[in-house]
Amino acid sequence: MNEAVHIKSISDIHDYLGLPTPSHPLITVLPHAVFKDKIKNGTRYAFDLYQVSLKDGIECAMGYGRSTYDFKDGSMVFISPGQEALANNVKVEPDAIGWTIAFHPNLIKHSALRKKIKQYTFFEYEIDESLHLSEKEIEIVSGISAKIEYESTQNIDRHTQALLRSNLELLLDYCVRFYDRQFYIRSDLSKSYVGRFETLLNDYYISDRPLLMGIPTVQYCGQELGLSPYYMSDLLKQETGKSALELIHLFLVEKAQNLMSESELSITQISYELGFAYPQHFSKVFKSKVGMSPRKFRAS
Repeated sequence: MNEAVHIKSISDIHDYLGLPTPSHPLITVLPHAVFKDKIKNGTRYAFDLYQVSLKDGIECAMGYGRSTYDFKDGSMVFISPGQEALANNVKVEPDAIGWTIAFHPNLIKHSALRKKIKQYTFFEYEIDESLHLSEKEIEIVSGISAKIEYESTQNIDRHTQALLRSNLELLLDYCVRFYDRQFYIRSDLSKSYVGRFETLLNDYYISDRPLLMGIPTVQYCGQELGLSPYYMSDLLKQETGKSALELIHLFLVEKAQNLMSESELSITQISYELGFAYPQHFSKVFKSKVGMSPRKFRAS
């Protein structure tokens, strides 16, 4: 059985790594050199913290969710509270220049970043959907990390929390930009997933799955395409301008319009045919996309 380690606080990380008491109780920046001989192969780590990591000078196979991934230098991964990671084949170079920023949710509890952090969907990506950076991008994120490290090791004053939060937000905003760049340069791959997504929906509706399983969910589509739901949705939005849920709803509305034009099925029958559990839900989705109720559309 794998050993399990539960990291609940910044102090827990420092204790586990044999480091001095952290200067700030809610955030720390750890150079990966301090991980040498501390991360145990086969150990499962559970976290109550957010983590942003640049892998450079550390080799490991790490898994959470469905996937295991062999990290390459220049990749970034993001872990949110409640996630677990399993470490294997860990090797830390003596001159490792990578780092991990770990921060407790309480750091952003009373700030705008608390709400905004939900927009950074890469915290919910699978581990093999990491961000791959150019040398210039590594320089940018490492520069911000250095500012966070500096601020987190100074005496706490009335400016400390705001400066830490603003630099965290800046770092995460850059990561959004760099993910957009990654989606863009992999445009052919993105287009492939758009086509596969459309085929998936078409195949779903020529089967009996709508009656058995209801309307297809983003989670179901991601699983079928081998992607995490958030990564798939962000990839589709980069290519089409619409999220996975929006594309599913548009597909359903188009099918509903065809059924209303080509069949005598009632609105209620059409809603069940499409997999909606309740006709009211179907009407709400239809009106949100068409601007009128299904009955008005059929009568027009």
